[in-house]
Amino acid sequence: MSVPVIAGLGIAQPPSASQDELWEGFFSRHFSGTTRSLAQRIFANSGVTRRQASVNPLLEDVSDWPTERRMRRYQVEALPLGKEAVGRALTAAGLGAGDIGLFIVCSCTGYATPGLDILLARDLGMAADTQRMFIGHMGCYAALPGLGAASDFVTARGRPALLLCAELTSLHIQPSSARVDTQQIVSHALFSDAAVAAVVVPGGRGYALREVTSVTDTSSADHMTWDVTDAGFRMGLSPKVPQVLSRHVRGLVDDLLARHGVTSSEVDGWAVHPGGPRILNVVERELALPPEGLAASRATLDEHGNCSSPTVLLILDRLGRSTPAARRIVMLAFGPGLTLYAALLDRQD
Repeated sequence: MSVPVIAGLGIAQPPSASQDELWEGFFSRHFSGTTRSLAQRIFANSGVTRRQASVNPLLEDVSDWPTERRMRRYQVEALPLGKEAVGRALTAAGLGAGDIGLFIVCSCTGYATPGLDILLARDLGMAADTQRMFIGHMGCYAALPGLGAASDFVTARGRPALLLCAELTSLHIQPSSARVDTQQIVSHALFSDAAVAAVVVPGGRGYALREVTSVTDTSSADHMTWDVTDAGFRMGLSPKVPQVLSRHVRGLVDDLLARHGVTSSEVDGWAVHPGGPRILNVVERELALPPEGLAASRATLDEHGNCSSPTVLLILDRLGRSTPAARRIVMLAFGPGLTLYAALLDRQD
């Protein structure tokens, strides 16, 4: 039986702005009173230098838009971004759109029907019998169950699958009149936009996907929320999230590696979702990683911010392009639930 392999990645990102530009040009006025000084500290300590935005607040303020208008704009912006990412992934894998048996789209920042899966399948020329799956509201960890579903399809059917993660967090800046708390400031300081596609095929060159696994601590379900409101989607992010991760991440990773006869010292690539500097610090400590262990994750946070579901795929791409390229990779991502997902990959040449 062929092992499912990630044979091509494709990245598409909107224009970027520096964190300092975003603060000086928009957020320093968006936050007022005593909140402003707190926000300035959070922005400065976010670990982010540049971020990308389809709807740049320096050019266009959407903070007072109703959700309906934001959703219409989502479709306008996400479709070409997704098309670009998918096209690049297919080219990297040496496949055409008609070769895809299953097309999976992950997104939690916008909804429309017909959705990105249908419209992109039409515009790219996928076959009429291409199966589709849409994964919504899983948030930052959605890429890993998406890869898991793609892997299962490839294993069962022997046909290629395509995953697209597309997020436009820039559409969800909250009104200045809304209740402002530390959680909102953190989300406004971290989040960014991106689309990343991955082609999974039966065997060949690339990163073999050995296993996807997860654990959910439902006792902390209220620690991370993403609520649909009349003024866009509102993030809830408890400061207790790192504590929950510290309880579970070591066991999740150790069990995953043990099932494949691997030790952490044999992992030379760590693609850890950078939910923020504290998240990376906790993972580094609990897994006893060397100082350079999370360099790719920190660099991705620095250059791209937290793009939600595409972020771990951005880190995977960085690890694959490093010199030398990482041979064995553990991917980790976290989100509502509170849920931790992990995947084990190894390079096939």
